[in-house]
Amino acid sequence: MSMHSEHSAVTVLGLGPMGRALAGAFLDAGLRTTVWNRTPGKDEELIERGAVSARSAEEAVTASELTVVCVVNYDASDAILRRDTVTDALKGRTVVNLSADTPDRARDTADWAAGHGIRYLDGAIMTPTTTMGTPASVFIHSGPAELYQEHRPVLEALPGSHTHLGEEIGRAAAYDIALLDIFWTAMAGYAHALAVARAEGISARELAPFAKGIGAILPPLFEETAEEMDRGTFSGEGNPMTSGASTMAHIVHTSEAHGIEAGVMRAAEGMTRRAIGLGHGTEGFIRVAEVLGRQR
Repeated sequence: MSMHSEHSAVTVLGLGPMGRALAGAFLDAGLRTTVWNRTPGKDEELIERGAVSARSAEEAVTASELTVVCVVNYDASDAILRRDTVTDALKGRTVVNLSADTPDRARDTADWAAGHGIRYLDGAIMTPTTTMGTPASVFIHSGPAELYQEHRPVLEALPGSHTHLGEEIGRAAAYDIALLDIFWTAMAGYAHALAVARAEGISARELAPFAKGIGAILPPLFEETAEEMDRGTFSGEGNPMTSGASTMAHIVHTSEAHGIEAGVMRAAEGMTRRAIGLGHGTEGFIRVAEVLGRQR
């Protein structure tokens, strides 16, 4: 890889599974990579591959113009970045925070960074650790466009897709929250389905092929209902909300008959019946999103 000297180095703070994967991908891309972790001993493999191990966080951030942070949340990143010695060392440099947290925390961190002369980009990783270093990885970023363009050569050294979502600093975290909402709600539904299936004598392996079929229905529905949401029209032709509420009630009944807690589905049914009560029973289910967003 050919890069200008100022775009040939990066520091990675945080060496959990994702941080180690990021550092490894930077190394594979030929960048001089400095690493640091609060708990020692997690950098041994990376050192063997050519990484530079910093003795302290301040030494680590001084080694590169760009520091990428990947820790569990912003409490953890604050504990590193907001130490006086680290803050002073970061002045005039750029931090890209790929830790997961809320849009408000991203905005707070950006305000803190601006107040200390630190240039700041926020971001998120939308794919598992196993995708790092491959074209399947997905990165989203937000913050000043000029700053993002400046550091694209290093950021895009990581294989995969990189999308700058806009200058509003909380935008990447907002996407992250919304997309993880889909993921964890779906996984919670699948875990609940497995419990109900087992209670009815169906193994997980037997159910899985049909579960995959249900999953395949969703992508075109996402496209279709996104258009409905943005237009404000919610067609219930073929599957009105009243029909959905009925099937949800069946799931609750069957679950509780087996002694399986059904709080998630009860919540979904409750949202649906609220929308029906507001006169939307003949419309499509995605009307629920509009009802949820109303001020009470």
